[in-house]
Amino acid sequence: MQATAAAFLARPHPRLLRIGRWGPDGIALVRGGIVALPPRLRGPRCSMSLSIGGGAGASEDRGFSYEHVPVFPRYRIRDPYKLLGVDRDASEEEIRSARNFLIQQYAGHEPSEEAIEGAYEKIIMKSYQQRKKTKINLKTKLKKRVEESPSWVKALLGYFEVPSMDIISRRLFFFAFIAGWSIATSAENGPAFQLAISLFSCIYFLNEKMKNLLRASTTGFGVLVGGWIVGSLLVPLIPTFIIPPSWSLELLTSLVAYVFLFLGCTFLK
Repeated sequence: MQATAAAFLARPHPRLLRIGRWGPDGIALVRGGIVALPPRLRGPRCSMSLSIGGGAGASEDRGFSYEHVPVFPRYRIRDPYKLLGVDRDASEEEIRSARNFLIQQYAGHEPSEEAIEGAYEKIIMKSYQQRKKTKINLKTKLKKRVEESPSWVKALLGYFEVPSMDIISRRLFFFAFIAGWSIATSAENGPAFQLAISLFSCIYFLNEKMKNLLRASTTGFGVLVGGWIVGSLLVPLIPTFIIPPSWSLELLTSLVAYVFLFLGCTFLK
């Protein structure tokens, strides 16, 4: 049998023809030569049915169900407060905690997650709009009160202005540094040098707005004198157990003067 198979493989392959019959030695005999091996020399057939994208697994993926996923029972409620289970006067922290808790409880059920997120966003947006409206109403009320105030009040308010928060923060930091410097060196010498620096700085800031050095110098010096007088009157009224022993009367008075200089160079026109 092995010799027969070797002879078959060694012969040139003819043109394939339709099989006629099997010979006595097990070789297919047809007109034109040998064309195939007999069934007993053939290898076992292997058949397998493949279905790409159309098997049972694919159909199960397309038809995914939330059978084993917990469903939020209130996800169809339209009231966002009732849906999250919070009061209408609840704080933002309480609302955020309720939202995070529900998201963790019903994670995996997409409609429930969307309903919880949507309710949370509605409440936060409503709170933001109310705060914005309150600020607008407050500005309107203040403006109305100023317009209805006496003429001398209007004239007095005309000398003041409110700069940007950037300017306020930078000047507050500068005078706070001067005050800390005075406290740190109070045991060695008095705050005369720091007072001089704060006075010249106040004049510089005022001159940027007034564009008049004489007026800025006069205003700055007047602010310093006013702050020193007020400090001299207020400091003796402070209980002694509050004040550190190393702080002198001059140092405390200078701290009050720093406050006046900051307010003068920041809010005066």
